[in-house]
Amino acid sequence: MTTEMMRAISFQAYGEPADVLKLEEAVIPAPNAGHVAVRVHACGLNPADWAFSRGLSYRKLPCGIGLDVSGIVTAVGEGVTEIAVGDAVFGPADFRDYPTAGAADYAVLYHWERLPDGLSHVDAAALPMVVETAARYLDWAGLKKGQTILINGAGTMVGFAAVQMALLEGARVIATAGETFADRLRAMGALVTAHGEGMVGRVRALVGETPDVLLDASPANLHSHAASALPDLVDIAGGDTARVITVADAEGAARTGVRTGAEFIQSEGGFRLRWNVLGYYGRLAAEGRFLVPVARTFALDDWREAVDISVAGRAHGKLVLLPHG
Repeated sequence: MTTEMMRAISFQAYGEPADVLKLEEAVIPAPNAGHVAVRVHACGLNPADWAFSRGLSYRKLPCGIGLDVSGIVTAVGEGVTEIAVGDAVFGPADFRDYPTAGAADYAVLYHWERLPDGLSHVDAAALPMVVETAARYLDWAGLKKGQTILINGAGTMVGFAAVQMALLEGARVIATAGETFADRLRAMGALVTAHGEGMVGRVRALVGETPDVLLDASPANLHSHAASALPDLVDIAGGDTARVITVADAEGAARTGVRTGAEFIQSEGGFRLRWNVLGYYGRLAAEGRFLVPVARTFALDDWREAVDISVAGRAHGKLVLLPHG
């Protein structure tokens, strides 16, 4: 019996992504019970991919990258009844139980949603991790309708998504962002100012009151040399660290005492991901009411260019690989 092979990007040691990642032949994975296998049409890349390859969360090696997938079902695991071979789906790749993930010709998903009519594979592959992360942190932040939220790093994809989610929930949104997305954020209805030096004064000039919630979405795990924004956010919060929560700046949180969500992981009995919202935001995206902007797409063979752009912080939107685009 001949083993079917595919192309896949993975790493067998921890280190800088450009050093440890390789595109090699791998066995096409078969889905375990409760999983589905897909032929990957599009795979979104995330800062988390580079954090994992550096050893942020140790796991069995080899390990694949590419957590966001959209494709066509090729096989279903035991117990899967609501989806069939040939259906178009999108969702998170299982990178824990298989040696490859979404940056491959084929991938295994542990959660999936049907691809809505009107949503392309590329746009669907931009959604899963961004939507889940933004929804989870807004939930942890405790944002309520009518409150004011400051989202620092609204030009990141998690921040960009969080702005839209907060506006949809009826919140007043102040966003800090660079020039790439500032006008788009304003068009959505957010009050926008630049991040960086002088941010405290600029935010106070925009709004008189102290924001109820402050969410830091800056990609601290990509740029460890960058100055933490958390001291400024605590200042804007009037010294109330309980109002501030950060997505990625764990070191800054340790120094300032702001929240990271760790308390919720403990109270929820583990890391509970919010995949229940993925279908909702997928439908909104298909209707043109929600967007995670795609900056560029790449053939799988051109993956190194995508990695270099992302690691350097020059993506300015989602980067998507197209194994079968």
